[in-house]
Amino acid sequence: MTISIPLVVLLGVAVVLAVRYLKLRLWMALVCAAFGYLLAATTLAPEIDRALRAFLSWITSGS
Repeated sequence: MTISIPLVVLLGVAVVLAVRYLKLRLWMALVCAAFGYLLAATTLAPEIDRALRAFLSWITSGS
């Protein structure tokens, strides 16, 4: 899956805001990032990719 730069930037901003205003600890954000990185290498990755694509197409279709 090719992830567009705006999506990555949007998620990065969400993490920064969560760390700053929701009192999410930096180590918690790093653990979540490491988990996501390792999850991408599992056999579950294609299903996650498919679900993310379906969700993004639903959001962008305006429904």
